[in-house]
Amino acid sequence: MRIEMLEQEFWFGGYVHEGVNQPIGKEAMCTLDLRVNQTPNQAMPLFLSSKGRYLWSNHGFVIRFENGIIEVPEEVVVGAGYQDLKGAYLHAMKKYFPFQERKLSMELFRQPIYNSWIELTFYQNERDIMAYANQILNNGMPPGVLMIDDGWSDYYGHWVFSKGKFPNPKEMIRQLYDKGFHVMLWVAPYVTPDTVQYRELRDKGLLIKTKDGKPYITEWWNGFSAVLDMSNPATNVWLREKLDQLCELGVAGFKFDGGDSTHYSEDLVTFGNVSPDEQSMLWAKFGEQYAFNEFRVTSKAGGMALLQRLCDKEHAWGNTGINALVPNSLLQGITGHPFCSPDMIGGGEYLNFQEIEDGSLDQELFVRHSEIACLMPAMQFSAAPFRVLDTTNFQSILNSIQIRGKFIQVIEYLVQNAQRTGEPIIRYMIYEFPNEPVERITDQFMLGSTILVAPVTEKGKTGRGVYLPKGIWHYENDIIESTGGNKFFTSQPGQPIVLIKQ
Repeated sequence: MRIEMLEQEFWFGGYVHEGVNQPIGKEAMCTLDLRVNQTPNQAMPLFLSSKGRYLWSNHGFVIRFENGIIEVPEEVVVGAGYQDLKGAYLHAMKKYFPFQERKLSMELFRQPIYNSWIELTFYQNERDIMAYANQILNNGMPPGVLMIDDGWSDYYGHWVFSKGKFPNPKEMIRQLYDKGFHVMLWVAPYVTPDTVQYRELRDKGLLIKTKDGKPYITEWWNGFSAVLDMSNPATNVWLREKLDQLCELGVAGFKFDGGDSTHYSEDLVTFGNVSPDEQSMLWAKFGEQYAFNEFRVTSKAGGMALLQRLCDKEHAWGNTGINALVPNSLLQGITGHPFCSPDMIGGGEYLNFQEIEDGSLDQELFVRHSEIACLMPAMQFSAAPFRVLDTTNFQSILNSIQIRGKFIQVIEYLVQNAQRTGEPIIRYMIYEFPNEPVERITDQFMLGSTILVAPVTEKGKTGRGVYLPKGIWHYENDIIESTGGNKFFTSQPGQPIVLIKQ
């Protein structure tokens, strides 16, 4: 099917990882293969137009943009006549991926999230977790959700605290709760071979198999593992029992990592005869039952009650680092993933931090990342800012947390609104201002319909130009009457430029 693009029409959708390269205009020449999610982030078989059109399929498809012509398979649904980007999104969402009653805990949004990954990597242990929590509080940061990352158990599939690393997990969790923290644990759908759990799951038929009937072994970032078959109801029962035992200790929920479509294969044998994307989706459906959850990668999970983090970003400026945070988070919202977290502040790629222990950490970058995150739906730290920053830059981090506090009631309202209506929490400028020339602006965003947020994302800059749509805007103590156009604002590190529309 060939579709001709309209004059001044721009398209958004597909892979969240491609948000930094969107919108797609008439001049574009690109092909996206959505048949299997090939990225480490969210994918949806959906494209939306600034002119009120959309493309949807129940399965992934190949889409080609070439000089104003869009080519898609005949089975793709073409929706039209919905005026603008907002109209197209709301119609497609309500028809194909409506939001359900299940809700995320507001604790994921109320205060910063702290993840133990960068500080402890694979060496998670009770003593250092308690030290991390105490240092957070002693340095004037508020308590929040504390995610204990990979390494708390002895091996994958054995979802029990390692006795050597965590001699008294129940007491540890109680103490953390008394300090104001809600504890989440890292889990994945992988099982270490040659273990008791592996043999148990193999014998019960709960693992994905190859065509010759043997357990399938996938290669992922930590090595080689067997994989749970989430299409088997008995697998879900088995895993739920294991996680419920952890919840009885006081664990609030789980960081559901892995489940990447690329870790499966089309020719595998599964209970439900499902595809790699469907196996990934079933992992997300399992996690949705917990009010405290986090996912990094999903396929066709728009409309689900999932906290969806951007994949680990490099500690870098540019499109592999913080320049991707706003564009990719905006694309999350417009593809049905409004509950987003723009990676761990400073970058989530732990190898970067091992490489910069010699003092070459870019403190300015770290602070600007916090500035970007502070008015996003969720704000997450991993590298401890009080450890890696000097006093001045750490104060900028505290300032960004204070700014979040000023707007937290707005953020909570927008989270509740998203749970009810499916509307994005942070929004493209063109979503809210369809009659302004803002289609290509993806480095500033609207928090709801009235708050414009413009963080600085370039090294060495002390301010930036901001497009102000027509109307009356409040900026600090000033009132600005805009006829539509750019205006330069100075910016303090850690403090995004914020304007409120009257």
